[in-house]
Amino acid sequence: MQQREPLFNLPTVIVSLLGVLALIHGVREWFITQQQDIWVLLDFAFIPARYDATPVSGGVFPGGSGAEVWSFVTYALLHGSWMHLAVNAVWLMAFGSPLARRFGTVRFLVFFAVTAAAGAAMHLVTNAGSIAPMVGASASISGAMAATMRFAFQRGGPLGMWRNTDDDAYRVPALSLSGAFSDPRVLLFVGVWFGINILFGLWSSPLTGSDEVVAWQAHIGGFLAGLLLFSWFDPVVSEVEPRDDVTLH
Repeated sequence: MQQREPLFNLPTVIVSLLGVLALIHGVREWFITQQQDIWVLLDFAFIPARYDATPVSGGVFPGGSGAEVWSFVTYALLHGSWMHLAVNAVWLMAFGSPLARRFGTVRFLVFFAVTAAAGAAMHLVTNAGSIAPMVGASASISGAMAATMRFAFQRGGPLGMWRNTDDDAYRVPALSLSGAFSDPRVLLFVGVWFGINILFGLWSSPLTGSDEVVAWQAHIGGFLAGLLLFSWFDPVVSEVEPRDDVTLH
């Protein structure tokens, strides 16, 4: 009897991360008061005004010096609505899963944190002094999209013309950075992705039809970090073809 493949064959770290994100949002929605949720945002969301030279109301910004550090990452664990979370969950499953299979749990979680921080840094540079809290995992997901493009289109990769369906598909040698920028499929993906985010910026158009404005600069920060820092995390050794003019001993 032939075994049926599960509908969602997700890595454990992706399932666990989705569970944590849903649990956090559920607690905020159903188990704490609106005032308590405001304090959660002040302590853990990313707020550019926190780093302003002029303190808010002449005092220390809520969250203190600790929040100046951890909010570079913790904002990615918060979401503005269930729809916001659902959209991010779909993209996390799509692009986080192949990357998690390649990186493993620890490398993937560190990568998630680093790209979140890169997105926050870009948001800070482009929105200095803003008091609006930024939340959502989109910067890290954007980083996962960029990193996945470094290997997904390779021969035998999950999106390649001669694709595999087993674990080997996620361990094919990755494109070098220069190779990525010369691959027309990667360039098309990057061009479309940047175009969509620039349109969001021009029109401040929300993804979900709500009043939430897309923090597109953070997306770009996470995407660039994922693209440029991929090799720091990649455990797969690139294959190097031996040169004819070199004698091997």
